[in-house]
Amino acid sequence: MSFPFDISRKITLPISGTSDVFPVNQVYCVGRNYAAHVKEMGADSRRPPFFFTKPNWTVSTSDVRYPNNTNNLQHEIELVIAVGEKMSIFGFAVGVDLTRRDVQNRAKKDGKPWFSGKSFIGSLPISEIIPVRKDIDYSRLELVLKVDKKLKQFASCADMLWSPQEILRELSRDVPLVQGDLIFTGTPSGVGPVKIGDKIEASITGKVELSFSII
Repeated sequence: MSFPFDISRKITLPISGTSDVFPVNQVYCVGRNYAAHVKEMGADSRRPPFFFTKPNWTVSTSDVRYPNNTNNLQHEIELVIAVGEKMSIFGFAVGVDLTRRDVQNRAKKDGKPWFSGKSFIGSLPISEIIPVRKDIDYSRLELVLKVDKKLKQFASCADMLWSPQEILRELSRDVPLVQGDLIFTGTPSGVGPVKIGDKIEASITGKVELSFSII
């Protein structure tokens, strides 16, 4: 058996401390997982978090070109979980869910999917993967995002409504999670706009850093 055309290039991420790479399969995102962010977006914090997806071609490890059809590109820092074998957590990373907020808001108003607001080339910048070699207390991790050295988002992962383990269990009820999947676990408050020329620095304090510019 053969394919009628060449298979697309596999999207991979570096794994810290090794020469190996992490093959990216599906990308899932959690919405409304920090109460303060829910409130700043004008939603009901009593409603549970929910899931949506972004194509794996949105993953980026380089500078991001400002996308078309938006005047309000916004940053959302997130803890990212890399799924391993048998629904284990292989590792974690820091990522930024870039969002065309004006496009997303129009979609919400019209009752349409968020796809065009969330999915464009480079909309998921992400760091290298930090392997989890033993049990880790994710609640002790801190997320920090700066734009041109100015602090914009800061939060403890202890503030998440759903923990990484709870997210895995809940998502797996409806989704056949497999090794290579990524889960963006939601953003804290402080989301805001970025423009061409801005340098974004995102980190999990003492663990991993990510830096990219909007070009």
